[in-house]
Amino acid sequence: MRLNRRFLLFIGLLGLLHAYIGWRVLPDLGAGATGRAVGALVLIASYGLMVLALVVRFILPRSPAHRFGAPGLFMAGFFSSILVLTLLRDLLLLVGILALSAAHVHILKTASATAVAALSVFATVVGFASARRRARIVNVDVPIRNLPRALHGFSIAQISDVHVGAAIRKEYVDAIVDAVNGLHPDLIAVTGDVVDGPVRELAPHTAPLGRLSARHGAFFVTGNHEYYSGESAWTAEFKRLGLKVLLNEHAVVTHDGAPLVVAGVTDFSAHHFNPAQRSDPAAALAGAPSDAGAKILLAHQPRSASAAETAGYDLQLSGHTHGGQFWPWNLFVRFQQPFTAGLHRLNKLWVYVSRGTGYWGPPNRFGAPSEITRLRLVPA
Repeated sequence: MRLNRRFLLFIGLLGLLHAYIGWRVLPDLGAGATGRAVGALVLIASYGLMVLALVVRFILPRSPAHRFGAPGLFMAGFFSSILVLTLLRDLLLLVGILALSAAHVHILKTASATAVAALSVFATVVGFASARRRARIVNVDVPIRNLPRALHGFSIAQISDVHVGAAIRKEYVDAIVDAVNGLHPDLIAVTGDVVDGPVRELAPHTAPLGRLSARHGAFFVTGNHEYYSGESAWTAEFKRLGLKVLLNEHAVVTHDGAPLVVAGVTDFSAHHFNPAQRSDPAAALAGAPSDAGAKILLAHQPRSASAAETAGYDLQLSGHTHGGQFWPWNLFVRFQQPFTAGLHRLNKLWVYVSRGTGYWGPPNRFGAPSEITRLRLVPA
């Protein structure tokens, strides 16, 4: 009963927010009665499809639930944009009422209402196109102190947060693998959240990962979504595909005579699912050679950075944040994670946070494009 009450409260709040948008924006649209009617229908469709996406999760098996829920997820991206823009518009109108004449306020109301509608559609369409295309290649040089000459230019291809599931399927993963292999990296890092579902359902769609090819192999660490989806089964499946799974452990690769340590930790939240898998960057480095030319940590969440810096790593590769995935949520990630996206410095540790190679939830990547990252180690 508690779950039902919470669900009803949520869809009630969702309805009130849609009504708020209609109340504040539709009367001021400069498109006449027809334009206002179309706007009302769009808001009604948005609410109905979003509620449908929630309801089908409880009454249908996973596959048909995902199919029926997909339009609702698309509209969730639109709803997010138009809600935020409506709130910003009301702040703008408040300032206008205090500072402008009544005639100018009327002009501002019409122009801003039209802008809210147009920008919401623009952000949704552009964000959808960005989410559905293959992730772009991002090149990053990481300066490492005392880097042995043999490791100058050592390249790592990183993919993260692919989220194979309802929308991201085999063809999408095939394109990612082709792009990664085309970079001819020395090593591949897969930093978690590859899947959203059980092995029995998604194994055919993750199969292309078995084609990942690099001189020193492909390494994988768990993300929180692996634990939602059955970590032990997925760990076994990724090992079967040829990925080297690192669960609070490390491997040493020798590149042109120079040793390099690549370590990996379980997800920052792993202990909530399996107390024996508490994330531990120091334990992952135990026994590593002291003369390694570089020590690299794969950790799904940027929150591992503090422990990684203390443990003595040179570089941490993470994901998880999606770079906020789409505006304006990219502005709020910093309140939950120390870094949102890109290359950052934490004392002696470099931290690179990928925006992710797929997407989760709404198919929207407005302002936070997906990426396949090619990192090169260079001398500081």
